[in-house]
Amino acid sequence: MAHELEVWLFADRAGTLTLVAGRLAFCYDPNWLSRPQAVALSVSLPLQAEPFDDHKTRPFFAGLLPEGQMRRLIAQQFQVSNQNDFALLDHIGGECAGAVTFLEPGQALPASTQCEDIQWLSNEEVIAILDELPHRPMLAGKDGLRLSLAGAQDKLPVVFDGARIGLPHNGTPSSHILKPPIHAVEDSVANEGFCLTLANTLQLKPAKAKVHSIGTRSFLLVDRYDRSLDKVGHRRRIHQEDFCQALGVVPEIKYQNEGGPDLAQCFDLVRRVSRPSAPQVLRLLDYVIFNALTGNHDAHAKNFSLLYLIEGPVLAPFYDTLSTAVYPMLTPKMAMKIGSKYKFSEIQARHWDQLAEGAGLAKALTKKRILELAKSLPPTARKIQSDPGHGFSGNAVVERIIALIEQRCALTIRRLTDPAVDNEDDTEPSS
Repeated sequence: MAHELEVWLFADRAGTLTLVAGRLAFCYDPNWLSRPQAVALSVSLPLQAEPFDDHKTRPFFAGLLPEGQMRRLIAQQFQVSNQNDFALLDHIGGECAGAVTFLEPGQALPASTQCEDIQWLSNEEVIAILDELPHRPMLAGKDGLRLSLAGAQDKLPVVFDGARIGLPHNGTPSSHILKPPIHAVEDSVANEGFCLTLANTLQLKPAKAKVHSIGTRSFLLVDRYDRSLDKVGHRRRIHQEDFCQALGVVPEIKYQNEGGPDLAQCFDLVRRVSRPSAPQVLRLLDYVIFNALTGNHDAHAKNFSLLYLIEGPVLAPFYDTLSTAVYPMLTPKMAMKIGSKYKFSEIQARHWDQLAEGAGLAKALTKKRILELAKSLPPTARKIQSDPGHGFSGNAVVERIIALIEQRCALTIRRLTDPAVDNEDDTEPSS
C-alpha cells in the first residue's frame, strides 16, 4: 500500500512524497514543473519529470527531521518507528527549516491572514516548556503544533515579538529558534551566545542571537534567517537547505570520518551553486577559520546551509557556534579535517595550504585571512567580555573560551610566520 504526502514549497504544491514498502520516492508535480519560475527543492533533487528513488529522496527529507534522542522520543510520542521518516514528517512537518510544508493529500495549506495563530506564553509557561522539552521534543503531539528542526539538541521554533514568546499554531511561520541549555554541557547558552556575538562583532554575518533569562533560567533566542517580513508585515518563509541535503548525504553520516562531506566538497558546492561565487567562498573560509580558532569541533556539513534568495543562492548565516573544545569530556577531533588533520594541535602551515588547495583558493590569500582573524579574535573577545552590555563579564565558561582562543591564535600565528616551526604538537590549555 502506498502512502502519500503532498510537499508544498512556499504556498504551492511542488510534488508528492511517497512511501511504498518502506522506500521513499519523490516526484515533482507537473504544474510546478511548468512554471517559468519553478525552483528545485534541493541541489540534490533537480527539476525533472521522472520520480526520484529512495537513495536520492531520503537525504533531503530525512535532513528536515530531528536526530538522536529527540527523534526517538518523538517517534515514541506518535507510536511510529524511529526509522520511519515519512511518518515523522506526516506528524511534525508543518513548520520545517526553509519553505517546505507537508500536508496530507487534499488538505489545504492554511491561508495566511492578518491574525496569525500564535499562542502567547507567560513566563511561567516558558519555564514549563523548558522543563518539558527534554521529554517531549518539539512539543510533539500538542494540538495545532507540527514543528520540526534538524539536529540532535533540544530546540523549539517560536514567535518572538521583542517582548513576548509564542507558539506558532496551524501553519503560522515561526520567527526565532529557542535553544535551552544542553544537558551536561556547562553553560552552553552563554557559550553559544558569546561565540555568535564574537562572530557578529567580526562582521562574519552569523545568525543574530541573544541570551534571555527568566529568573535563574537562561536560553538563547536565535533569529530565523529563513523567515522574513513582507511589505504588509506578514511573516514569510525563505527556502534553505543544509550542505548534507544539497550533497545528497543522509544525516546518519554527516561527519567526515564516517563518510560525510569534507571541506573540499563544501567549498565546491558553494562555488557551483552561488553566483557570484567568490564572496560566498570567502565567507565559508571565514567560517572554517573561526570554527578552528574558537574550538567549534562539531562543525559538520549540516551546520552549513544554502539560503535561496530571490537573487540566487547564497551561503546562509553562520549558526551552531558552540566552542566544544573547552569541555574536556567532548572529543578533541574536529568534524571535518583541515588538510589531513582532525586535531587542531596538529595543524601546521602546510595543512592550511592543503585546505586552500582543496578549496580552490590561493594559498597566500588564505594565509593572509587566517592571520587577520588570528590577530583580531583575542582582543575582540576580551572587549566583548569586558562590555557590561553583553552580559558575559565574570562568566567562567566564557573566560575558558577566550583563553583557548588566545592560545590557538598565538599558536597559529607562530606556525604561519616562523619557518623554523614544524611538526610541533602543542597541547590545548587545560579547561
